[in-house]
Parts: sequence; C-alpha cells; structure tokens
Amino acid sequence: MSLRPPTHYQHNPSGKAPLNVLEYELMAERADSLGRAGLRAEAALLRLREATPETLDDLTDDAAVEVYALFIQREICGLKNGRDVVARYGIPGAVIARLGVTRRKPDSGS
Repeated sequence: MSLRPPTHYQHNPSGKAPLNVLEYELMAERADSLGRAGLRAEAALLRLREATPETLDDLTDDAAVEVYALFIQREICGLKNGRDVVARYGIPGAVIARLGVTRRKPDSGS
C-alpha cells in the first residue's frame, strides 16, 4: 500500500512551499515564550521601581535575570537588536550592568 500526500499540498499557485505544520507550531511556541518572557520582565521591573532601599539590590538582581531571559528569547526568535527593548521597557542601567551575572550563594560553612 502506498500513501500519497493530499492533493492540495502538491500544487501551490504561489510557487512557495507550504508551511510545514511543525514549523508553524515552533513559531507559535517561540512567540508565546517571547510574550511570557516579556511579561515576567515587566513584572520584575515594576517591582524594582517600587523597591525600598533594603530590597533594591535583590530586586535589581531579579530584574536582571528576567531581562536577560527576555534578551535570550528574543535572540532565539531572530531579533538581535536590544535597544528597542531597553527603550520600550525603560530598563535602568543598573539592570543592564548585571545582565548575565549570576549571584553567589552565601557560603553555608561546609
């Protein structure tokens, strides 16, 4: 028994290959993930703007982690320029300076 693809996939008047279903799903997931990363970054930046002097350092670190994740997700989606993100979200320089920096955990004495 042989299988043939549906006839509507065989002829495409535009001359372009039809969009692969898997490609479509991957594009949709990338877009959704980018949106979630943007929302997390927005929330972290909002918490940072409302920070007290006692919480400023920790909230700056948290915002840097979320903004860094947003930049990584944008690069996965093919968006290389980050200047528009910095302007759109109003990312402070203190957060930019900490992008990609990991916090050291306090030594537990072991």
